[in-house]
Amino acid sequence: MLGEIAYAMTGTGQGGGQQNPMSFFIFMAVLFAVFYFILIRPQQKRQKDQRQLLQNLKKGDKVITTGGLQGTIVSLSDTVVTVEIADKVKVKVGRNYIAGLIRSE
Repeated sequence: MLGEIAYAMTGTGQGGGQQNPMSFFIFMAVLFAVFYFILIRPQQKRQKDQRQLLQNLKKGDKVITTGGLQGTIVSLSDTVVTVEIADKVKVKVGRNYIAGLIRSE
């Protein structure tokens, strides 16, 4: 009985289990391409759009921060944005923490 089990596990008569090494490289290339187009490329596009948004900020823009504060920009510097969130209430926010512009409808 032991001989039969060993014989059944060898897989003789089915090609022996050798694979073409080129098929592995093709599979890895396709896998990388899928990851690139589904994950990496969209993330790079979002980062580029966010960088462009931060560079194009100007006084008077209505913005929302990553913390959820909404207000109007009253002054700008290279690293800090001063946002007025209510009458005579101004908050200084790091420029990188501006999440986006609020569209007026």
